[in-house]
Amino acid sequence: MPLALYALAIGGFGIGLTEFVIAGLLPEVAADFQVTEAVAGGLISGYALAVAAGAIGLTAALGRVDRRRALLGLMVLFIAGNLLSAIAPDYGLMMLGRVLAALCHGAFFGIGSVVAADLVPAEKRAAAISIMFGGLTVANVLGVPLGTFLGQAAGWRSTFWAIAVIGVFALAGIAALIPAIPAPAGGSLLGEFRVFTNGQVWLSILVTILGYGGMFGAFSYLAYTLTAVGGFPTTAVPWLLIVFGLGLFAGNIAGGRAADRNLPVTLIVLLAGLAAVLGGFALTAGNQVTTVLALLLMGGFGFATVPGLQMRILGHAAQAPALASGANIAAFNVGNAFGAWLGGSTIDAGLGYTSPLWAGAAVTIAALLVYLLATRLPGGEFAGRTTLAPAPAAR
Repeated sequence: MPLALYALAIGGFGIGLTEFVIAGLLPEVAADFQVTEAVAGGLISGYALAVAAGAIGLTAALGRVDRRRALLGLMVLFIAGNLLSAIAPDYGLMMLGRVLAALCHGAFFGIGSVVAADLVPAEKRAAAISIMFGGLTVANVLGVPLGTFLGQAAGWRSTFWAIAVIGVFALAGIAALIPAIPAPAGGSLLGEFRVFTNGQVWLSILVTILGYGGMFGAFSYLAYTLTAVGGFPTTAVPWLLIVFGLGLFAGNIAGGRAADRNLPVTLIVLLAGLAAVLGGFALTAGNQVTTVLALLLMGGFGFATVPGLQMRILGHAAQAPALASGANIAAFNVGNAFGAWLGGSTIDAGLGYTSPLWAGAAVTIAALLVYLLATRLPGGEFAGRTTLAPAPAAR
């Protein structure tokens, strides 16, 4: 695989760290800015909303820009956002720094998916995309625990200084390793938005929202499931989440390779498998041994869908791949919000701390049904074939 893919992975690592590490540092941030825990939590929700906005708006704005230059500009924005977070004298500027970094998030992964696919032959496109997203999974496994430790030991601002440095390394790698990749000639911004008149694009987005929402809705309340149902001590939760993160990492790589071999079969197996894992987890959550296995499988099946879901929307959006890819990144974040809301609603309804797992399984089954329907509609996959657009020449 080209070294340029690993420059994208470094960028993905920094972005993933920015998104998730704040959760472990909220008490310190809240105390420093003298705000409540709920107000400090706005730094998480505000980031997620900005990701969705940037994934579509900023990706569309950069549609006529050379892909390499676009990625370089996005990394400069990412570095600036984290530097502002590191020096922010008050909550308002901290939020602004978070928003700036988040605007980069969706557009980087959206455009980066297209660049990754452009750098390799057609039969390796999903695997190439999985390498870029591998940086995001490593951020969960290693980056977040280490970033939290650094912030607790040297002050939370030190973590954001470190993330800015990671951004500089990614910027240098992109500048040195990624060739100039001109944006598609001709066309217009309005013309690119016509990609959303394709029903298969909307079905891809819906599968992403439901499939990822099912996994993330269950993940959002894992701490309660692990302690209240599984009987684990609170101190064990971070280590158990590392097990989940290992599943994310392995699933991402395996899912990319499988999607390159057969995209329809891969997505069907992974969505069905994820639903089964969530249901099985709900049934055996009181057993600590099976819980550890379920966490590993939940992360593996859940994130293994990501390369295939990105490949599917790219295959149905040849006229505006970056914009459609960015829209799918936004869909992942909409799925996060939807899943968390649904899981919380089941707990509020008094259904217990395994109810988010059952809700996640049901939503994942819905994703599978939508996908099966999509494959049978005009333009969808059938008989083991896909509608993927021809790959650009590998560089």
